[in-house]
Amino acid sequence: MSWLPIALVAVPLLGAVAAFVPAVRDSAVAWGIAVSAAVLVLAVALAAVFDYARPAEMQLQTDWPWIPGLGLRFHLGVDGVSLPLVVLTALLVFLCFVHLAGHPPAGGRVSGLVVTLLVLEVGMLGTFLALDLLLFFVFFEVVLVPMYFVIALWGGAGRRSAAVKFILYTLLGSAVLLIGLLVVWTQAGTLDMVALAGHHGAGIARSAQILAFLAIGLGLAVKTPMWPLHTWLPDAHTEAPTVGSVLLAGVLLKMGSYGFARIAIPVLPEGAAALAPWLGAFAVAGIAYGSLACLAQRDLKRMIAYSSVGHMGFVLLGFASLTPVGLNGALFANVAHGLITGLLFFLAGAVKERYGTADMVRLGGGMLRRLPYVGSLLTFACVASLGLPGLAGFWGEMLTLLGAFRPAAGLSRPLFLVFMAVGGLGMVLTAAYFLVMLSRVTHGRAVETVAPAAPLEPAAPLAPAQPDEPPGPPLATAEGVREVLSELGEGAEPVEPVATEAAVAALGAEAVADAGEAGARGAARALGVGSTDAAEAAQRRRPFRDATVYELAAWLPLVALIVLFGLWPKALFAVTTPAVQSLLGSGMAP
Repeated sequence: MSWLPIALVAVPLLGAVAAFVPAVRDSAVAWGIAVSAAVLVLAVALAAVFDYARPAEMQLQTDWPWIPGLGLRFHLGVDGVSLPLVVLTALLVFLCFVHLAGHPPAGGRVSGLVVTLLVLEVGMLGTFLALDLLLFFVFFEVVLVPMYFVIALWGGAGRRSAAVKFILYTLLGSAVLLIGLLVVWTQAGTLDMVALAGHHGAGIARSAQILAFLAIGLGLAVKTPMWPLHTWLPDAHTEAPTVGSVLLAGVLLKMGSYGFARIAIPVLPEGAAALAPWLGAFAVAGIAYGSLACLAQRDLKRMIAYSSVGHMGFVLLGFASLTPVGLNGALFANVAHGLITGLLFFLAGAVKERYGTADMVRLGGGMLRRLPYVGSLLTFACVASLGLPGLAGFWGEMLTLLGAFRPAAGLSRPLFLVFMAVGGLGMVLTAAYFLVMLSRVTHGRAVETVAPAAPLEPAAPLAPAQPDEPPGPPLATAEGVREVLSELGEGAEPVEPVATEAAVAALGAEAVADAGEAGARGAARALGVGSTDAAEAAQRRRPFRDATVYELAAWLPLVALIVLFGLWPKALFAVTTPAVQSLLGSGMAP
């Protein structure tokens, strides 16, 4: 028996309970950082003591009687499939707390958010450690309530409807999942996932396997999410706070795909073989749909959410191939997506905080000039997500396509070649929508199309112009602003015409800040405000600041891991390959 899996679940649970103590509640974020750091240390210790010579075997197990009358056991353990996800979960939760230290929730109730995130960590880690089907289901369900409150209490304007949609979809999926697990129990007579995977479907009739795989697959597909069961995801991501979006994309989606690798495929191999073509068809439909939907989006967070539908489609395509290559690619893509999309949502949250909007048209471009660190990291995350060789996003998607090129025996190769072609087209479309987004947001000249962050106060009337001063240009027109900018001299930059009067006023105010005191009076005549008011408006209009220390501390570890796994993929494949071969069994090798 090992105490590490128990500690991984117990520490965040005890930390959540202790957060109600008044002395701890007053420094809730610091407490969350300390607890999540302890969990991360435990996860690293788990990875350090893991025997990499036997990654296919379940190690560091804890097996206690839970409900003896039903034969249920509190059975935890880890192997090469679950180990990377355990470490990824602990890392992302810790980075979310680091980010939270510099960005307290807008709705207040900091201690409540800390408790909610720690309970969420209990469910996520328990799902990847559980080795009993019912225990897996319990942990799988634990995450739903805290994530509902993360969205409903600390989300955006449409948070309530998004949270309700999230909980309804996932609860319905969980009900279907439970039916499938009960079918397995009645047929096999056990809920032990290690024993079930070792039997490779022996003792379960083919018809029962198909029924159980259909039910379990549908339940897992909602959480993955698979098209067309994905419609809760864009709203949840768009309205969730930054830390909620990071954990939703980085971990919660992985719980569904992990269930395919841990339960559906190894326990129900005949059901998997019968339904694999359908799984592959829905997977590539999700790839194409997600990519096309991304091209139509204006909201940055919503675009990243739809990109997850496409990326997780590659994961499902790898599972549908039923080959070691395809499953390896799916598991690698799981981890890579968690790192890259977690970074993307961190950056999308930073952009929305600074600009007050995530609308890519209203952002106005030029972010690399205005916010060089944020813009550079956003560019890096996008090229990693589109699958640039040398970064983590490349290997998983390429191997899933290779798995579709040579699917398992008994599967139609012409059909899977079509799936591979559609998946390849999806990779091209992925590059297209990310490059379009970068051209709109990070490149080009900065054009102010966002209304001022703080409303301008009524200005005092201008004093009459002195005889030696030329009359000012007309009030708040694009031509007037251009004339003022020409008066301001070298400190100002040429601007593009804008559509709204408020944006024109913002342009003039920013030009005052660029030009300094010398040009304030001339710009004031164009804006219809006094020179002092214009300078103050300019100060209020420039809330932009580049990456903070807390943000860099949360982002740079993800950047390092994306580069590491891109350049050295064997770090993951050496762990997952033997485990995948064991889960598939000799009968499913290509």
